Amino acid sequence: MNKGKSQMVRRLYVIVVTLLLSAALLAGCSQSTAPASTDTLNVTVSILPQKYFVERVGGEHVTLNVMVQPGASPATYEPKPAQLTALSQAAAYVSIGVPFEDAWLDKIASANSDMLMVDTTTGIERVGNDPHIWLSPTLVKTQAQTIYDALVELDPAHKTDYKANVDSFVADIDALDADIRAALEGLETKKFMVFHPAWGYFARDYGLEMISIEVGGQEPSAAELAALVAKAQEEGINVIFAQPEFSTKDAETIGNEIGGEVLLISPLAPDWLDNLRQVADTFAEVLNQ
Repeated sequence: MNKGKSQMVRRLYVIVVTLLLSAALLAGCSQSTAPASTDTLNVTVSILPQKYFVERVGGEHVTLNVMVQPGASPATYEPKPAQLTALSQAAAYVSIGVPFEDAWLDKIASANSDMLMVDTTTGIERVGNDPHIWLSPTLVKTQAQTIYDALVELDPAHKTDYKANVDSFVADIDALDADIRAALEGLETKKFMVFHPAWGYFARDYGLEMISIEVGGQEPSAAELAALVAKAQEEGINVIFAQPEFSTKDAETIGNEIGGEVLLISPLAPDWLDNLRQVADTFAEVLNQ
């Protein structure tokens, strides 16, 4: 090969190598800068137990926001302006029938016309005005199905994942129900006294009788308080249940009058499954005294 041809071959070789290296570098840059597939459904719920429900069904495909923050009461809560603004990014709002929704649900819906409004009271017959349907494992299975249907509607591509998740959740609920029934079997007494009447569905499911200090959202009068003290003494009740989100003053008054104690149990704990199991164990211990 003469010198001219040799130089031409070398130049062509350099050009080809340069082009190949450039292509490789461009491919590497493309791979490193491409966004990861992390798109999730942005879902807002009213109370913390719902966060647990939606996470159990939605798994890695959902991102959750909660309106009523820890320590606040869903009876009197008012959403913050920033929370309403954030709804513009929500794919769904999951309601459950707590009192603050009566005043705010229309405003919440109007914050994002594209947001799917999911009513988890669908298919559930409420007892009077009692909103605490999340404290009945049986009713939570109905709510889980409603959540599943909503997520599939929004994200049919992950239907198989949602189905596996909801089935696993329902199996855990069935196991919880069996554990609660075993814990509350053969109690000495079925009656318990509580400040806020949150445990009516739970009591109905497991054959208990709830005596409420607060009636219709109102604290008892002096005469009503005296009658409750007499009722507690008559029934042999020596523990009054209260919850962290409400004042314990009236519960403590009754507890002092009967020479008993006040125990806190929360219907709004974030780990719903573990919380109900612990509450059942507490009832079992107290009602067997």
